Amino acid sequence: MTAFKAELIERAKQLDRRIALPEGEDPRVIRAAYQLADTRIARPVLICDGAAFESERRSMGLPEPNFEIAEPSSLQRKYGDTVFEIRKHKGITRQEALDRAADRMVQAAVMLRLDDVDGVVAGAVHTTAETVRTGIQFVGLAPGIQWVSSFFAMILGEGRGETALIYADCGVIPEPSEDQLVAIGNASIRSWRQLAQTDPRVAFLAFSSYGSAEHESLVPIRSAMQRVRAEHPTLKVDGELQADSALVPHVAKRKAPGSPVEGQANVLIFPNLHAGNIAYKLTERLAGAMALGPVIQGLAKPMNDLSRGCHTEDIVLVSAITAIQSEFA
Repeated sequence: MTAFKAELIERAKQLDRRIALPEGEDPRVIRAAYQLADTRIARPVLICDGAAFESERRSMGLPEPNFEIAEPSSLQRKYGDTVFEIRKHKGITRQEALDRAADRMVQAAVMLRLDDVDGVVAGAVHTTAETVRTGIQFVGLAPGIQWVSSFFAMILGEGRGETALIYADCGVIPEPSEDQLVAIGNASIRSWRQLAQTDPRVAFLAFSSYGSAEHESLVPIRSAMQRVRAEHPTLKVDGELQADSALVPHVAKRKAPGSPVEGQANVLIFPNLHAGNIAYKLTERLAGAMALGPVIQGLAKPMNDLSRGCHTEDIVLVSAITAIQSEFA
């Protein structure tokens, strides 16, 4: 286990947070709930039909659960009025609200809004769009936030100088404007500080390093970098940088002489969703990195996503990240 993963787990254990898992009939999620409870990383609240869970856990050869099972039918009755109050400004009727309260993602989000849990982890079954939309509608944005974005915590082997990197945004904003790149950069700085407890080294990535190429698409990247650097004058923020200039010190000396990042970036800001999504999947599949997320940035309280190709360990570690984020909500 890398030092980064071990640190996440130990910090989450100390916090003893309740984490809702709304996809409670997926075998990966069920196994994750057992692991979270057995290791005391978090107290899982598994949202699922009790009879379906009982059948599934028996077929998986698992013991009686030592964690909470929340019945969707009970949650629907409990939270129907709250759903109406949250969405009545959109013209929803009480019956429509009750129907919407049958959605397990909505149930988890409302539980979080009301502090019945400390965080939510979903996405093993649902898409990122469904997770983000539910979070925005029922958890809401953090104060001062205009845009939700995301990052992947890329956990690399011990052989790499840094054991982890943040890749942002890889899951939410397809073609970020300059203002949105600034928001992604600022949010990712906060996320790195929360998880790694150190100052980040931030690189705004492009196909050019320090003007080695010219194209209109580089203008917002350069401007966004300058604005983030101005907002965080004590941090090492640089760009535009090609990926090798951001990550390889001897390449940085040639392509970006004098770069404050010095080829040792740990927070990578991608110019668009194509680049970010492709990069994280290539890093995961070809370099053997673990990709945790997409972790959502900008919600009032932590409701995080998973890749639908996730493994049980991913769910456990994203739950640990979620527990840590709850400390700052």
